[in-house]
Amino acid sequence: MKATIAVLRETAKGERRLALVPQLVQKYTALGADVVIERGAGDAAGLPDRSFEDCLFADGDDALKDADLILCVQPPSAERIAGMKRGAVLAGFMAPHKSKELAQALAKQGVTAFAMELVPRISRAQAMDALSSQAAAAGYSAVLIGANLIPRFLPMLTTAAGTIRPAKVLVIGAGVAGLQAIATARRLGAVVEAYDVRAAAREQVLSLGARFVDIPIQAEGSGGYARELTDEEKAEQQRILSEHVAAADMVICTAAIPGRPAPRIVSAEMVSAMRPGSVIVDLAAESGGNCELTRPGEETDHHGVLIAGPLNLPSRLAAHASEMYARNLVNFVSPWFGENGIKIDWDDEIYKTAVLVHDGEVRYAGAKS
Repeated sequence: MKATIAVLRETAKGERRLALVPQLVQKYTALGADVVIERGAGDAAGLPDRSFEDCLFADGDDALKDADLILCVQPPSAERIAGMKRGAVLAGFMAPHKSKELAQALAKQGVTAFAMELVPRISRAQAMDALSSQAAAAGYSAVLIGANLIPRFLPMLTTAAGTIRPAKVLVIGAGVAGLQAIATARRLGAVVEAYDVRAAAREQVLSLGARFVDIPIQAEGSGGYARELTDEEKAEQQRILSEHVAAADMVICTAAIPGRPAPRIVSAEMVSAMRPGSVIVDLAAESGGNCELTRPGEETDHHGVLIAGPLNLPSRLAAHASEMYARNLVNFVSPWFGENGIKIDWDDEIYKTAVLVHDGEVRYAGAKS
């Protein structure tokens, strides 16, 4: 029995990515699936309908009504959910920590939903880790935003008019986004230093040619993330970090704790000590920001220091971000396919951990009312 896979146009504001790219269609057809794409779904990512082969195309809900598996980037709207058939499977980013209404709607509709944010960070699931692939796009894009905003060159230049010293970039948080930001800033010629509360990040920072800011606090948490600091640790962190922030021409903030507001690391006082013309790019804007003065989706001028709080940075690199994300999805769902259509192994740690809703019940504790 052939399964039908549906890929729909993203409806979230500013979202340009797509959950499928042309070169992966054959992966699904080889599994015995029919692929249906909503007309024009890939236009914003530079993937027009004519770039897809071996697909069916449909308008609106016609692409959805018979789908056994629906692939998405952002959580679907209530109208989209209402058009899904009972027993369908949905996979994509679901914002599980803050979408209780979404989870309830999916449960009521009888849809099984998987949140790509919940894929466990184990070696076997690395090829499915969509958070990491999209964080790499965000870290790269953040430095380019900063480079466009800063009124200085990033590399050292020696000219007849004199020598221009390289800009100093401080990256706060050395996860996937932070490491990509470090590598990008280094490629652009900046002098880079980085800080992370996880001692394990030191070696990775040094391997990229950046200097590691040593603060005697160790805060390893679960899943590769840092734990939340105590008030005493926060005070010590800010005391030492403040001088590095003041000396930086550009600060890239990437620190995040899943399911919680972003840790406040850069205070208004620290920003005031920065030189006019300096720039802060806060990747944690969507969860409140690492900087006290960050306004999500806006640029704020604080005594000559520009604080940018960009949202959904991977969408700015829609073509390659879609390609990476689509590969995460195909690796995630491929084991389900067999001669009898879609069958999920509920004994598999990956799917037990990543499920948001199944069998009319919200399974993820963080989304239960």
